[in-house]
Amino acid sequence: MALIHCQFFSEVLGLSTSMTVILPQQTNNQIGMSGHAHSGKHPTLYLLHGLSDDDTIWTRRTSIERYVAPLGLAVVMPNVHQSFYTDMEYGNPYWTFLTEELPAVARSFFPLSGEREHNYVAGLSMGGYGAFKWALRHPDKFAAAASLSGALDMVSRIAREKGTPMGRVLQLVYGGKNIQGTPDDLLWLLEEASRSGEPKPALYQCCGTEDFLYDDNQAFRQACLRTGYPAYVYEEGPGDHTWEYWDEHIRKALDFFFKAQ
Repeated sequence: MALIHCQFFSEVLGLSTSMTVILPQQTNNQIGMSGHAHSGKHPTLYLLHGLSDDDTIWTRRTSIERYVAPLGLAVVMPNVHQSFYTDMEYGNPYWTFLTEELPAVARSFFPLSGEREHNYVAGLSMGGYGAFKWALRHPDKFAAAASLSGALDMVSRIAREKGTPMGRVLQLVYGGKNIQGTPDDLLWLLEEASRSGEPKPALYQCCGTEDFLYDDNQAFRQACLRTGYPAYVYEEGPGDHTWEYWDEHIRKALDFFFKAQ
């Protein structure tokens, strides 16, 4: 595998930013792991960070490089700060950056596939929200998506966090607007998906029962069951908001992606 720390200029953000990229490499002599690369353009996972992290965190806290090596899977990890993968009310347009500019720039730099069946998105916590929002709003872009301990009920989360430091972050993102029934509301997006005839990405959702976002995950799960979302897998068990949990479950998400094909 090749690990690349890529600094580049974003026209959308109007500033220099970064992404961390893992590229497949065909290898035979690495000790303790194998490397596989498909001929042609690489299937790609967009892997999203949480609120307190950046584009380097998945490679620093998990063995993601080792997990994707035998799969021949490229991984693109962007930096979006505390934007909740949203065009911020008081800040930068990170949703536009993520969904429009980032894939185009990454594919201009690296041999990444643009085919729906070769693209996946996953994230933890804030990144779980971003991953499902991207997949549900652009179902033509992804074969599957995964949320690990995701902040999946942002309508309730915004109400709960009023007057807290997190509430001030959310004020910058959403500007105090009621996002219920908007494209920033994942539960509403599920309702919209149930009325659409478009192919839907397979969804993998997991959360630890001790996680502070457990109730958010239960709300999303119930919405999936109520709307009859197809190709949906939910997993829960003992676990908190920790890297031990995410390191274990990103492997399960990768298994899900390739079985969902």
